Amino acid sequence: MISPARNFSHPALFYRGAREYLEGTVPFVRDGLAAGEPVAVAAPPVGLGLLRTALGSDAGAVRFIDMTTVGRNPGRIIPAVLRAFCDAQPPGPVRIIGEPIWPGRTALEYPACVQHEALINTAFAGRQVTILCPYDAAGLAPDVLDDAHATHPVVIEAGRERPSDRYAPDHAVASGNTPLPEPRDAASFAFDDQRLRDARRFAVRLAGGFGLTGTRLDDLALAVSELITNSVLHGGGSGTIRLWTENDQVVCEVRDGGRLSDPMAGRRLPPNGRPGGRGLLMVNHIADLVRVHAAPDGTAIRCYLGGAPVPAGAAD
Repeated sequence: MISPARNFSHPALFYRGAREYLEGTVPFVRDGLAAGEPVAVAAPPVGLGLLRTALGSDAGAVRFIDMTTVGRNPGRIIPAVLRAFCDAQPPGPVRIIGEPIWPGRTALEYPACVQHEALINTAFAGRQVTILCPYDAAGLAPDVLDDAHATHPVVIEAGRERPSDRYAPDHAVASGNTPLPEPRDAASFAFDDQRLRDARRFAVRLAGGFGLTGTRLDDLALAVSELITNSVLHGGGSGTIRLWTENDQVVCEVRDGGRLSDPMAGRRLPPNGRPGGRGLLMVNHIADLVRVHAAPDGTAIRCYLGGAPVPAGAAD
């Protein structure tokens, strides 16, 4: 049994099949409810359905969140799912089941998922929060489970809880900071502080030609504005924006000479009273996926937008 968190706790639950999933999650939820703790479950629809059925009347006291929609962009999960739930609660312990990695996550999304899992430990250090992360050990590749050992200080498997002997969250964050694959065909536009409006128009015109319309085209325009402004203010005063399509998504990349040294950028609000600092946070809320490559000689931020907007919340 997982003890209530006096400080932050972040175990990984390896499960094989519905029975092990419920054996690892139902007691966690019911123990939290019995102790008067707020409880949320952010998981794919299959897990949400299993838990709702198993909890019966207790399900009404739990916040259920569809992770495949709200957590589609891993960079959005900490601020928009985990912190949003915790910060809305009164002082005291909080319990969350969070399953950000499931069979079907793409190879493009996966490095951002690993970074997310590692950064949870930074985002909640010292808080009275327990975040239990289920991993489908039968459906996920062995290297995914290896990464879970690196991002979680505790692992639960077959009902046994043990410290991870491979816990290395900093290494996990660094492992996702790799050069992004080059697109086959991209249109580019160089900008500086005198050409911000031109860069935005370039991006909107091209994205419209790629098929983005309405709210999603407005979303792209806002994301572009935030990214190119950041480049001018913090990235050496200039940069290059590129756009192309991948599968059914429009991809926008902004590259500049700045160095992004804070891996939590875009995943937390700046301190009260500090102006700015919300640009990448806004982009994470808008985009279906955000990938970042921070190198000593510059930073590339790539955001992906499909035709459907990212929902503000998929919960009941």
